[in-house]
Amino acid sequence: MLDQFLAGGMIVTLLLALLASGLWVAFALIAISLVTIVSFASVPLADVMATSIWSTSIEWALVALPMFLWMGEILFRCRISEDLFDGFSPWTSWLPGRMLHINIVGSGLFAAVSGSSAATCATVGKIALPELRRRGYNERIALGSLAGSATLGLLIPPSIILIVYGVAAEESIARLFLAGVFPGLMLIGLFSGFVVIWALWRRDLQPAGDDDFGWAERWSALPRLMPILALIVGVVGSIYTGLASPTDAAAVGVALALLLAWAKGLLNRTLFIESLLAATRTSCMICFILAAAGLLTTAMGYSGLPRELALWVGSMDLNMFTLIAALTLLYMVLGCFLDGISIVVLTTAVILPIVDVAGIDRIWFGIYLVIVVEMSQITPPVGFNLFVIQNLTGANIIEVAVAAMPFFCLLLFSIVLIVVFPEVATWLPAQISFR
Repeated sequence: MLDQFLAGGMIVTLLLALLASGLWVAFALIAISLVTIVSFASVPLADVMATSIWSTSIEWALVALPMFLWMGEILFRCRISEDLFDGFSPWTSWLPGRMLHINIVGSGLFAAVSGSSAATCATVGKIALPELRRRGYNERIALGSLAGSATLGLLIPPSIILIVYGVAAEESIARLFLAGVFPGLMLIGLFSGFVVIWALWRRDLQPAGDDDFGWAERWSALPRLMPILALIVGVVGSIYTGLASPTDAAAVGVALALLLAWAKGLLNRTLFIESLLAATRTSCMICFILAAAGLLTTAMGYSGLPRELALWVGSMDLNMFTLIAALTLLYMVLGCFLDGISIVVLTTAVILPIVDVAGIDRIWFGIYLVIVVEMSQITPPVGFNLFVIQNLTGANIIEVAVAAMPFFCLLLFSIVLIVVFPEVATWLPAQISFR
C-alpha cells in the first residue's frame, strides 16, 4: 500500500507540474494517464486509450451538454437580462436593499435557463451593474452580490456541471437536476437574507428611495417575465414531470430559445451562427476534458490507487462529518488553481470509491461537490466570476474577491446545512420516478 501511495504522490506532483506549465488540462490528463498505465500494467497502450476515450465520448447524456450551451448562448444574445431587470425591479423595491436583490433573483432565474455560472454573471451583470451604479448603490455590495449569486448557474438545473458529474459518476442526470432545486432556492434565500441584514445595518450606504413602485407598475411589469418563465417551465418542467429526458429537454430549450429570439425580433443569421459556434467551442473543450478524464479513470483502475485509498479510509473509520470537512479543504485548495469542470473530472475517479465506502449518497455528494465548486468561482486566482466582473467593470480582481467574501462564507455555511439536513438535496429526487 505504501508503494502505491508513493506512486500516487508522484502522479499528483507530475500532474500539478504539467498544469502549472500551462499545458491544456486535457493533454495533462492524457499524459498522466499514459504514464500511469505504463507504470502499472502491461497492456496494449493504444488499444486501452482508444477504447477508453471512445466509450466516454459516446455517452448519450453528453448530447445534452452542447444543447444547453447553445441555449445559453442564444439567450445571452437576446438581451434577456433587460427583461429580468425591468420585470423584477418593481417587486423588490419594498425589501431592504431594494434593487440589489435583482442580482440574486435575476441570477437565479437566468441560471435556470443557461446552466452556466459565467454566462449568468456576464448576462445579469451587463444590465444590473450599470443600473445599480447609476442609482447610487454601494459598489462593493453590488459586485459581491453579483459574484456570489452568479454561482447559482452551476447548481440550479439545467446545470452543465451536474451533467459532467452525472456522466463521470454514472448517475441519473434527471435526479441530479431535481436534487439541485431546493439547495438552489436555499442559496437564493441565504444571499437575499444577507443583503437584507446588510441594508438594515448600513442604512448610511443606501441610496435615496427613488425606485419605489406602486402595485399598478408591479403588475404591468409581469409580462416582461412571461417568456423567461415559459422557457423555464418548458425545459425544467418537462424533466420533472417525466415527459422528457434531460437530453430531450435540452433540445426543447434550444427550440424555445430560438422562438424567443424570433419573438423579440433578434433572430437572424448572425445570431444563429455566432451562438452555434460559441457553443461548439465550449462543448469541444468540455468533451475533450471528459474524454481525457475517462482515460484517467481507466489508468487509476490499473494502478489500484482508488481501491487502496478507499480501503485506507474505510480502515480509519472516519465519520461523514470528518470526511466531508477534509474533502472541503481539499476542494477549496484545488479551487484556487483549477476551474470547476476540471476539479470534477480530476477528482471523481479517486474520490467516489472513498465516498462509497463512507456510505455517502452519490446524488447528495454531487450537490455537495457543485456547491464547493461554486466557491471556487469567487476565489482568486482562477475564479471565473471574478474575471467576468473585472472585465465588466474594470475593478481590481482583489477588490472583487473581497466583495464576494461574505457570499463565499454563505456557500460554506450552506455545506453545513446540507450535511446536517441532507434531505434538502435527497428528498425531491426520491419522490419522483422516471420512465
